[in-house]
Amino acid sequence: MKRDIENEEDIKVLVDTFYGHVNKDDLLDPIFNGFAKIDWEHHLPLMYNFWSTVLFGNMTYKGQPFPKHMKLPIYKEHFTRWIELFVKTVDELFEGPRAEEIKQKALSIAQVFQMRLGIMDYQAI
Repeated sequence: MKRDIENEEDIKVLVDTFYGHVNKDDLLDPIFNGFAKIDWEHHLPLMYNFWSTVLFGNMTYKGQPFPKHMKLPIYKEHFTRWIELFVKTVDELFEGPRAEEIKQKALSIAQVFQMRLGIMDYQAI
């Protein structure tokens, strides 16, 4: 039986595993590594703080994630795949109320980003 997301170490495992999937994905890898040329040593700690703030409310993340996404050539299919991989990763590793909560928060964030980018046809989990 899997356990729920309980602490910062769980967030780190989730984020590392998720971006491991992203880096192998035919649709998302070219955006992250080709177009955006993500510096993973810098990006991953930001994502640990972001998701820790989202799930635990600890306010370790300082920043505005949306403006960085405005420049990317991303469309509905990118958001759909991002959500699919995120949900798959959470489900691979965890189960419980916080696991469900982080999946719903990821969906909400994706929906807001899509609306702000003018991509109105988004999908639910």
